[in-house]
Amino acid sequence: MSATLAKAPAPPPPPSPSAGDPAGPVLRIVPARRTGQWTSAAAVLVLGGLGLYSVVTNRAFQWDVVGDYFTSTAVLRGLGLTLWLTAVVMALGFALGTLLAVLRLSANPVLRLVSRGYVWFFRSTPILVQLLFWFNIGALYPTVLGVATVNLLGPVSVAVIGLTLHEAAYAAEVVRGGILSVDRGQIEAAQSLGLGRRRRFTRIVLPQAMRSIVPPAGNMLIGTLKGTSIVSVIAVQDLLYSVQLVYHRTYQVVPLLLVATLWYVAVTTVLGVGQHYVERHYARGTEAGR
Repeated sequence: MSATLAKAPAPPPPPSPSAGDPAGPVLRIVPARRTGQWTSAAAVLVLGGLGLYSVVTNRAFQWDVVGDYFTSTAVLRGLGLTLWLTAVVMALGFALGTLLAVLRLSANPVLRLVSRGYVWFFRSTPILVQLLFWFNIGALYPTVLGVATVNLLGPVSVAVIGLTLHEAAYAAEVVRGGILSVDRGQIEAAQSLGLGRRRRFTRIVLPQAMRSIVPPAGNMLIGTLKGTSIVSVIAVQDLLYSVQLVYHRTYQVVPLLLVATLWYVAVTTVLGVGQHYVERHYARGTEAGR
């Protein structure tokens, strides 16, 4: 009988009390401590506040002069020319860039080579060098078709031509990348439905390509707005050149530069907000558009 008891299986252990059992231990969820993150965030806020306080209270910035010239006639006239120049250059640049992108995607090797050579050349030379070449075009070609180039191209015309040709090289790559981002199956499906090339491009390719085109195009727009300040070297009276004319007369360099800086910040902020909503419009139906 003792041998039988020795071979009998041992009884199962008693069940452990569950978390919901009032008699058992209560499990507490303790959030992870992020001491380092909070400390660094507090340090950044303190340093940012001290920097802002020093800028506001530093009399050397002459904020009263900034307020006097912020909406002056000369500054607003320069701002208007800057905005006009940005709009014209972006419109012409993307029109030419779209044409270059289509040529780059063409089956004709000569057209592809021309487009690639254009993009290579204008992306390889600084925009300042291009503007100076166009500004001195009269030394190379005094007359074109019997017209004197010195009288034909003024500073504003040189700025439009130089900036447009420069922007078109980058716009071509932006548009080409957007077109290539469209799934090839979409185009083949449109071909199977008998849609023509123009309708395929406007109804199928372009709406989907805009999701990839809009973000870099928005960055180009903001970059072009700030990049127009370079035309001041050829005496185009944009925003920067206008404030330079003032501080060359009054010797108040810092407050006048602050005037230009604040206007650039304000306009780029508005453009950034507009870019956000345009991106959401073309991203409808995707995660980014929610």
